[in-house]
Amino acid sequence: MSDLPDAVSVAFESSASDELLPIRDVVRLTGVNPVTLRAWERRYGLIQPLRTEGGHRLYSPQDVTTIRHIMTWIERGITVSKVGDLLARSKTLEAAARPVVAGQAASPAGELASAQVDDVLQACREWQHSIRLAVAAFDESRLEQLYDQIFSSWRLPLVFDEVLLPVWHELMHQTGFGQRSQWLFYDAFLRARVLQRLQLARPAGEPRILLAALPEQCRELELLVAGLLLGGDSGEVRVLAVGQPLEELPLLCQAIQPRALVFFAPAPPGANGLQQLRKLVLAIDCPVALAGLGADLAEDQLKGSPIASLGGQTQLMQQRLQQFIKGHLDT
Repeated sequence: MSDLPDAVSVAFESSASDELLPIRDVVRLTGVNPVTLRAWERRYGLIQPLRTEGGHRLYSPQDVTTIRHIMTWIERGITVSKVGDLLARSKTLEAAARPVVAGQAASPAGELASAQVDDVLQACREWQHSIRLAVAAFDESRLEQLYDQIFSSWRLPLVFDEVLLPVWHELMHQTGFGQRSQWLFYDAFLRARVLQRLQLARPAGEPRILLAALPEQCRELELLVAGLLLGGDSGEVRVLAVGQPLEELPLLCQAIQPRALVFFAPAPPGANGLQQLRKLVLAIDCPVALAGLGADLAEDQLKGSPIASLGGQTQLMQQRLQQFIKGHLDT
């Protein structure tokens, strides 16, 4: 593809067998010990590695990605027994959203041809590879160059969902010497650039939509990116700091008078969290919504409540927010 970085000349292996990893490499890449990996396989069926004739486990790159997803769910308070259902549902939602995210010309039926999707995903892998090299060298100039190149050619949701954030998640879960420093370097770089984009997009006057994080649900970068994607071209989203006390949000809403308050939920809130949100809605004089993958996964629990589910797919999330606000104003 013409918009790929010139520096990428590494040929990716096409043989699936060449990509398979022994358990020791998976432990090194993820930090999850072998006993836990075997438990996730045998007891919960969360991963299904292949076996050699001698019975040794071999893991694919997709298995490694799944392991990182499992770690993220558990870090956010989801019990292992529930992770299987969440993984299955999140994969279904991501697969349904991917043609929209890719931003390519759709067929008359409204779907991307599989070859088009494959081209886009291959390009994403090559961008990721270049970013990893720049981060490993702590080369901010090269990273800035790659960042600008990607944004000059590709749509905002694709850049974050398929290129920048996957590398961020990957580095966050690696435990080798120097890799924590790499993640901190990359995280600081992205936070600074996303904050800059939010500030440049902000219209005059008070932003009309507030975005807050649920307690212990996400890191600052994830919240900032959610604000950037939710605001779109309008820039009308104001991102509140991670750690904002929920009980003080009525005070902020009374002072700012936003059109809506949106909570970002990369994981579904538990029963106690939903109950807390329902109580909070009664004290806030503006519509309240939930956005992110957690909103998709909690959609059944939100039915019949005053909290709207905006979902986690960018275009749908923006449309639902505007419809929700308009419906609230019309009532």
